[in-house]
Amino acid sequence: MTNKIYYLASCDTCRKIIKSLPNSDRLEFHDIRQNPITEQELEELHSLSGSYEALFSKKAQLYKSLDLKNKTLTEDDYKKYLLQHYTFLSRPVILLNGEIFIGNTQPNILKLTKAMASV
Repeated sequence: MTNKIYYLASCDTCRKIIKSLPNSDRLEFHDIRQNPITEQELEELHSLSGSYEALFSKKAQLYKSLDLKNKTLTEDDYKKYLLQHYTFLSRPVILLNGEIFIGNTQPNILKLTKAMASV
């Protein structure tokens, strides 16, 4: 399994996180706007995360504009939206030695930074 980061090159937060990571040059970079995530890649992320909802960003502007917070979404819905538009992926998503790190919360980034130090 490749060590890979799914991110948006235009996202300041993604760029800041990448810059702060040790050994980030050892990751394969996948800009999800330029190269949309495939169903196969999403299945790999799903198998590591345990759910599509875990990969889904409820902060996305589309989430608000489509009024999804007032709908009851199923795992199939989350999958559909993740494949439909890159903005629904909680970013960044990093695959590292068979482990997945999702999003930009402080605890997640600290755990990721520690894991990256030994890559």
